Amino acid sequence: PADRERRGGTREGGPGAGRSRWRWTGASGASLPAARAGPGRPGAVCSVAMEDDPAEALTELRERRPGAWQLLQAAAGSGLAAYAVWALLLQPGFRRVPLRLQVPYVGASPRQVENVLSLLHGRGGKTVDLGSGDGRIVLAAHRAGLRPALGYELNPWLLGLARLHAWRAGCAGSVSYHREDLWKVSLRDCHNVSVFLAPSVLPLLEGKLQEELPAGARVVSGRFPLPTWQPVEVVGEGVDRVWAYDIHLGGPAGQARPAPGSQAG
Repeated sequence: PADRERRGGTREGGPGAGRSRWRWTGASGASLPAARAGPGRPGAVCSVAMEDDPAEALTELRERRPGAWQLLQAAAGSGLAAYAVWALLLQPGFRRVPLRLQVPYVGASPRQVENVLSLLHGRGGKTVDLGSGDGRIVLAAHRAGLRPALGYELNPWLLGLARLHAWRAGCAGSVSYHREDLWKVSLRDCHNVSVFLAPSVLPLLEGKLQEELPAGARVVSGRFPLPTWQPVEVVGEGVDRVWAYDIHLGGPAGQARPAPGSQAG
């Protein structure tokens, strides 16, 4: 309408268009973008832009490509979220352990658990998982007849998760999880030991195992082999590979690693 043009705005679209906007014109009649029109700008009467179709506006927002600042904000938010998970779930248990002995938690895969049990099949005696995490290896060992089965874990969140898994499996009173530093527990009565630890701590672990484990004990290491012991059996491929070591009088069977190029096991 003419009076609406005189007030400075015209409406684009019409019935059935599904969308309408106010197009603002200056005193000279030239069109002004809605973002530039507004109070205080010469020749502009109003700065309100109307959207009759919210769905179409949402589609426009989804089609916009994020700029560098938006990407930086998203990356910062993701970093904060990752740090929050670390601080709440993984860090509490590490505060009591020297940095060089800390081992980040990575849960064992079903194939890794299966390979561990295959190397412990038919054995008896106390079975221990050092750094038991969410408790899946301890629970599987108990189900396979390796009893008593227990785990040592410093992180209270993972300890609670392990006990929840045991309770849901109906084994809450049959398996044990202890909040203990694996470097301080005694292994003198353990006959089966499972470890899924980082390579940086394995040389120190060898000394503890050799000093404390009784003759006849077996150690199963997942993901990484013990650095100076020669395994008696190897099962699996890639990240699912596990190594078995037997303790005899005077130390483990074969403490020298095979020469480069030779095949272990």
